[in-house]
Amino acid sequence: MPDLLEFTSRGIYCSAGDFYIDPWKPVERAVVTHAHSDHARPGMQHYLAHPYSEPILRLRLGGQISVQALDYNQLLNLNGVKVSFHPSGHLPGAAQVRVEHKGEIWVASGDYKLENDGLSAPFEPVQCHTFISECTFGLPVFVWEKQEQIFQKLNAWWRSNAEKGICSIVFAYGLGKAQRVFSGLNHEIGPVFMHTAVHNIHEALRNKGLPILPGRRREEAGSKEEYRSALVLAPPSAFGSPWLKAFSPFQTAVCSGWMAIRGYRRRSNPDKAFVLSDHADWPGLLSAVKATGAGRVIATHGYTASFARYLRETGLKTEEVETRFSGELVEEKETTES
Repeated sequence: MPDLLEFTSRGIYCSAGDFYIDPWKPVERAVVTHAHSDHARPGMQHYLAHPYSEPILRLRLGGQISVQALDYNQLLNLNGVKVSFHPSGHLPGAAQVRVEHKGEIWVASGDYKLENDGLSAPFEPVQCHTFISECTFGLPVFVWEKQEQIFQKLNAWWRSNAEKGICSIVFAYGLGKAQRVFSGLNHEIGPVFMHTAVHNIHEALRNKGLPILPGRRREEAGSKEEYRSALVLAPPSAFGSPWLKAFSPFQTAVCSGWMAIRGYRRRSNPDKAFVLSDHADWPGLLSAVKATGAGRVIATHGYTASFARYLRETGLKTEEVETRFSGELVEEKETTES
């Protein structure tokens, strides 16, 4: 008897319900955990996603795509299989997918974090028999500071730059991380501007109802003098691009969980690094797995070998499966124009 969810060449497939979760090749029906480009790909005939993910899918994949929105904790019957979304805490609209058929329950986590960022719906443990868990940061070395402490440091860095007449440029993924950083800024320090790619996503989420202040594109500055005390949010793809010249003199910062590793900091070479991740750290991963009550765990994308080995040593049945998900290493396909 096949598993309720199978890992195939096209993605995670439910044969009983005839749908895929976050497929990486074109299929008829895709159930999407969130709108990051490694989980939401073009070419699907129909998409099922959380309402906050819908406008981002249309923005990135084309306005004419077929998208059905499903809110958290609402039940949908797909060919006799019960499907529901539950908050993963990864970013606004990100969901775990609960799949139930004939009394068997699986949960595909997508990407998740346990810390409540104040903007995303907080992570909700879902009881299941089998839990498909990411483990992007599945090593004991990864233990995050509270975001309040990180934002205190980021705001202090920005204030110091502003007092010297130096623009502060922060690189963060346009979907999720940028909105989280924006919400954690002390806007009394100076104006905040956005790269067009960040601004488009920010406003799409805001127009869908996300409770967040409006963003300003860099062209909305009254003069270049405004840049001297400003903070600019830009996607990683803008790092080192000619787009930055307009803000000179400036200092750069990167917000990423990978900034916890010296090698990544050295390769990125920002003026400042802030270890801020939208993925669970080691304690968070272990806590999430335990909270599901699952008797079986399937580890995907990240430090799968180390994470799975540890879980096996605790007596939990654990497997590793390679996928085309990239976790926080994904390079968003965002233009560096404007």
